[in-house]
Amino acid sequence: MELDPGLTALRPLGGFFVLRTGVGPAGPTAPPLDRTYAGELTGVQTDALADRIGVVADRLRVREPRVCASLAQQGLAARLWSAALGCAALYGRVPDLAPRLLRWDAAATAPDDLWLAEVRPLPGDADTLADTVLHSHLQPLGQALTRRYGVAPGLLRGNAASALAGAARQLDHWARGNARADVAERAAALTDSLFAHPLLSGTGARSGTRFRRRSCCLYYRVPGGGVCGDCCFTRPPGSSPRAASE
Repeated sequence: MELDPGLTALRPLGGFFVLRTGVGPAGPTAPPLDRTYAGELTGVQTDALADRIGVVADRLRVREPRVCASLAQQGLAARLWSAALGCAALYGRVPDLAPRLLRWDAAATAPDDLWLAEVRPLPGDADTLADTVLHSHLQPLGQALTRRYGVAPGLLRGNAASALAGAARQLDHWARGNARADVAERAAALTDSLFAHPLLSGTGARSGTRFRRRSCCLYYRVPGGGVCGDCCFTRPPGSSPRAASE
């Protein structure tokens, strides 16, 4: 199936998978992601990284920049993986998600946070997905967050893996609930290949759609946050077994 200009096949999967196309309501103030990663902003363009970290801090009531940066990165990684993997599984093709073509409104939530300037079809194989998401986005994003906020590269790799596993799990759930075994099979094969990539290999243990990471995204440091379902910890570090169960 050919990619359509509105990527309409993604809509039934839910807002996290949907990718807007054209110019978003934030207009020129939302910078292309290549400028965001490089910190090269001009004119009225905002510092989307700092803005999103501020949004995370306000919404979750946490003031540790490293924690906010980790959670902001995982959220963007999940959006990118969801759109890319969803397109590959449904269309057999992916749109060119080059950072210069994607604008990010850091104050918005999915699906209004990202807009793709134009839909340029690319092959839907695992190598293209790795180039599209890992190399074009998550590597430069991770470098920027490590440089600016001191987030450990291994933690960010774990976030990228966790985001991919979550997108794959949601896509599998939708496909099986809608009698689309073909979509589930393509998504599973692509996910298996992606987890063999050097940037994701060794980030955790997988069994089917289940994933247990070997790092922590630091969500436990959010007030009332606890640990995530795929966390390497079974309870927040520093808590007693009794306190964790109460």
